[in-house]
Amino acid sequence: MTYCLGIKVKEGLLAIADTRITSGTDTTVKKKITIEQKDHFSLFIMTSGLRSARDKAIVYFNELLETKDFNKMYKAVNAFGEQVKRVIAEDKASLEAAGFRFDLNTIIGGQLKDDDEHKLFLLYPEGNWVELGQGAPYVVIGNSGHGKAILNRILTEDSSLKLALKTGFLSFDSTRVSSNNVDFPIDVAVYKKDSFDIIQQRYEKKDLEYISAQWAEELKLALEHISEDWMDTTFNKLEEIKTES
Repeated sequence: MTYCLGIKVKEGLLAIADTRITSGTDTTVKKKITIEQKDHFSLFIMTSGLRSARDKAIVYFNELLETKDFNKMYKAVNAFGEQVKRVIAEDKASLEAAGFRFDLNTIIGGQLKDDDEHKLFLLYPEGNWVELGQGAPYVVIGNSGHGKAILNRILTEDSSLKLALKTGFLSFDSTRVSSNNVDFPIDVAVYKKDSFDIIQQRYEKKDLEYISAQWAEELKLALEHISEDWMDTTFNKLEEIKTES
């Protein structure tokens, strides 16, 4: 399992991915964010699912970029989708025969020279996609069940990239403490609108464990300040039962 998060706000794009790879009882660290940059061409790719299928699709896509130039993000996403379909045609039958399910989901974000703004896409295993826009500022693939609450409560298209990163990390951290297959290090990619330059950063556990501890303490303090008046009806019934007995 993995955790990959893509966020789109007016200011730009943010990508966060854990780096844990689990195979049986073996655990390794591998990069899950692929970045392609050249003149007026900036995009990142994150995937969840079989690592072998992901690596093969990335190799095919990189080879395509050597001979073909894309001017808009949707064209690049279509091209990557075709490479995913190519891998499906080549490997799906043998993978399923071996007991593996072809489940490659992909987040692609960036901006190319003729895009009027930065774009964020979710590409499905079948090669079709949806674009994230207003009302849907983020997408998570992989272990997506534990970290959505804070994203839903905090993120809007008007959020700053700093707030997006802070919220995104806490979403990852909620997933990490609730699951044993998502963990540090995490890779972060940040893209500012119209810059055509993606910044990368890796964070180790030692870099952010104090933020995780601070967040846990803040949650406890916040809970203590939540009004308890609404519980009186319930607990008064307990007292009534106690008195009657």
